[in-house]
Amino acid sequence: MRKTLSAGIFGVLVMSGAQAFGQSPASTTAPRATAPTSTSTTANHAQALYYFTLGHMQELQFQEQYEATGKVDLSSDAIDSYKKALALEPNSPVIMERLAEVEAASQRIRDAVTQAQDVLKIAPDNLDAHRLLARIYVRTLGDITDSAAQASQVQKATNEWQAILRIAPDDPEAGLWLSRLYRAQNRPDDAEKVLRNVLQKSPDDGDALEQLSQLLIDEGRSQEAIALLAQVADQFASPGVYDLLGDAYSQAKQYPKAEDAYKKAVDMDPDDPGHRHGLADTLLTENKFADALEQYRKLTQIEPGTAENYLRMSQLYRQLGKFSEAESSLMRAKQLAPGNLEILDNEALLYEDQGRYDDAVRVINDAITGMKDPSNGTPSAGALAILYEQLGDAYRHAKNYPAALQAYADLAKQSDAAQKRAELLTIDTYRDSRDIDRAIAEARKALVSSPNDPSLTGSLATLYGDKGDAATATKILQGLLKGADSDQQVYLDIAEVQEHGKKYADAELSAQKAEQMAHQAQDKQSAWYMLGAIYEREKKYDQASEEFQKVLDADPNNAPTLNYYGYMLADRGVRLDDASAMIQKAVSQEPNNGAYLDSLGWLYYKQNKFTDAETYLRKAIALEGDDPTILSHLGNVYLKLGQDQKAAETLEKSAAEWQKVLPADFEADKANEVDAQVKTLKKRMGQKSSADSNKPQ
Repeated sequence: MRKTLSAGIFGVLVMSGAQAFGQSPASTTAPRATAPTSTSTTANHAQALYYFTLGHMQELQFQEQYEATGKVDLSSDAIDSYKKALALEPNSPVIMERLAEVEAASQRIRDAVTQAQDVLKIAPDNLDAHRLLARIYVRTLGDITDSAAQASQVQKATNEWQAILRIAPDDPEAGLWLSRLYRAQNRPDDAEKVLRNVLQKSPDDGDALEQLSQLLIDEGRSQEAIALLAQVADQFASPGVYDLLGDAYSQAKQYPKAEDAYKKAVDMDPDDPGHRHGLADTLLTENKFADALEQYRKLTQIEPGTAENYLRMSQLYRQLGKFSEAESSLMRAKQLAPGNLEILDNEALLYEDQGRYDDAVRVINDAITGMKDPSNGTPSAGALAILYEQLGDAYRHAKNYPAALQAYADLAKQSDAAQKRAELLTIDTYRDSRDIDRAIAEARKALVSSPNDPSLTGSLATLYGDKGDAATATKILQGLLKGADSDQQVYLDIAEVQEHGKKYADAELSAQKAEQMAHQAQDKQSAWYMLGAIYEREKKYDQASEEFQKVLDADPNNAPTLNYYGYMLADRGVRLDDASAMIQKAVSQEPNNGAYLDSLGWLYYKQNKFTDAETYLRKAIALEGDDPTILSHLGNVYLKLGQDQKAAETLEKSAAEWQKVLPADFEADKANEVDAQVKTLKKRMGQKSSADSNKPQ
């Protein structure tokens, strides 16, 4: 038996329904004297009101069901009731608008659009109908892939929000949406005008401030964005405004000011994680690792279930060389997000930094096995590609080159893009194993199917450079010159192969050409760094210092330059305090970089701190075990420590490795120096042994 409404409840709904129809409750029983209504018309109206009221109740039930379960089962009842009401009152925009709303909420988008458009034919200024259409057009944009259809949908949405703003000029939502759509249509001036109108009425509107500041930054007007937000911060100090100001300073690369703004946001609202994330990211950019770590510790308290915070802590601990703490944080992240590829990648990297290559390989292989388990469904080719590349990298670090090549072969099977990536990695693996001829053959093979691939062409040129054939390498790279801005990087590559081939005069000209073509700050720094390296190889130390200093003036935290410049000074035994400051700064940024650790160890050697020198050189060898220069440095330390046997073993290994290096990396003077040291040391050890044996017992 169908349930009936109590008189009290029905009376309330009749009142609300009558008001929705645009009448007072009394009008249902007292029709206007000037407009006599037939009994049938009155009955139809009463029936329509009944069905509208019933539909309204069913709509409320549907909304409760949808919020609780995500199901739309009850929408049909509300739609049927509204349709019955509309059949009795076919020109009622109120009924039509409610019907359109329920149809939209139940994903009957086409019906909802038609119904809303019918409302506007009767009532062109019906705000609810315009809002419904605007929301539908915006919501369905992501479902459209055809560019022409998408542009049409954007225009439809724009028209609706424009209509809303015409009817209700102070509507902030319409202004915000209209500005977004204008930006999507590449109409920044119109977007800016709308946003400034919103802010004129509500100067501290966070959404409008965010949009306008981002628009100004995108237009290259970052200082205007900063000025806007700074002014608002002075007048309406709030965490949100300071957060936006921090974002603006960050995008303008004014990191100390960004840090200050984020700190103000955190001080005003310490429990909001968004402000702390901004502060932590800025501290990371400034290489303030300990301070950033403290922010992530606090974030783990605010967001204890967020794996990313523990992951970032692990990365920072790893950066600081605190491997035990890094592993502990990483395991917590892994518990919260098992199977997360970024976490698995960092776990493998952590093990590799400690020389635990078997553990790194195990972690990645376990992940691949789990992903390929049929019970877990069809594995993602993209995810498998990431894992196979990680696996190959781990094998390469362990110098297990056959296993690395197999991993890259598996990578190549995942997709066309993965195959291209695998080709480059395979070439690099043969190069790492010092099989240059095989690497060249693989590069030429790959170029048969992709003759215009600049990455493959560049790799082939580099390989000829490694082989000592600078002329061929240069000729190959010159084929990439297009007479465009992209030539800047090509000239840098040419300079590098010429420098490796000891064609220093040519290398200088190529690097200077790259510097002349550079427009971006980063490109200029790359050219200065290359020139510094060339001058250093030519023993033009003053000129090298000038170029390295240009880089550091522009970017005081440039780790490769800090290391190279510091090592150059330390190796010559000059300005050791300056060298120490530079190398220490580089190591603080990359504490597991073998080259940087070697520089620090050699600096300590020059400062007669032989125990410290041994510590850091041994760490460097753990990461770069077969580098003849590092081995010779450690051998010299052992000589100073009076450990002749260790010195002899280490220097002999250095001499052997010098004979294995790539032709372009061979430095005859250093190799000859090591050979001479080995001979002298063996002679001395032999004489000492003979003297000891001749001592009376």
